[in-house]
Amino acid sequence: MELTITAIKNELELTGIDKLPDIINKYRADERTGVVKLLDKFTKKHEGYVKEIQRTFQMQTYERKYQDYQAICGIDEVGRGPLAGPVVAAAVILPKDCNILYINDSKQLTEKKREELYDQIMEQAVAVGVGSIPPARIDEINILQATYEAMRQAIGNLSVKPDILLNDAVTIPQVELKQVPIIKGDAKSISIAAASIIAKVTRDRLMTAYDKIFLEYGFASNKGYGAKEHIEAIKTIGPSPIHRLSFLKKFIAE
Repeated sequence: MELTITAIKNELELTGIDKLPDIINKYRADERTGVVKLLDKFTKKHEGYVKEIQRTFQMQTYERKYQDYQAICGIDEVGRGPLAGPVVAAAVILPKDCNILYINDSKQLTEKKREELYDQIMEQAVAVGVGSIPPARIDEINILQATYEAMRQAIGNLSVKPDILLNDAVTIPQVELKQVPIIKGDAKSISIAAASIIAKVTRDRLMTAYDKIFLEYGFASNKGYGAKEHIEAIKTIGPSPIHRLSFLKKFIAE
């Protein structure tokens, strides 16, 4: 008895993406237009899955290069440019057989996808450390030094000591570990990309919480960056306790 198109659709939807080719081939001889369209849709879905596996494999190039090191740690930061809030760094040690797909530079991902990946990384990582340096400290030592401090803090908060650090473009001072600075590392190393996701989600959640305290600045939407409405609020009512005063000199009078 010929299955209905709805039944075939349900079977395809309930099949694991890695097993889709078997089900697609099963119905290849069915010439009904609805079935042909379904098979085309799920064929494209599987092709996208295969491409993502290949992209993820490419993202593990540096992890394979340094595979003789046991605990490979990716380091990245977020929040160097905002007018308010902390700079946040994350350190992530992924398992050697990490199979999380869609990890990428956090800026290339939607908020929903970052949140999904955050949970997966936190669940599967060997260790995760986060560092956060507040605005007053940024004003005191400058943003570059504050970024290094956040990175050192993140490394120190790891439950497992790393054997090597893969860093996004920088060499962190005062760290006695082998470091590999990688230009645009959050797009080239799965470990650094994972760290960028953890740092981004952590900071975004914090700025959203600050939005409930400092209502006028729109922190939930701008995350402390210099959006037009944010700058107008600074000019109108002045800075909040979480603004970086050293960043505001062109917006407020001395």
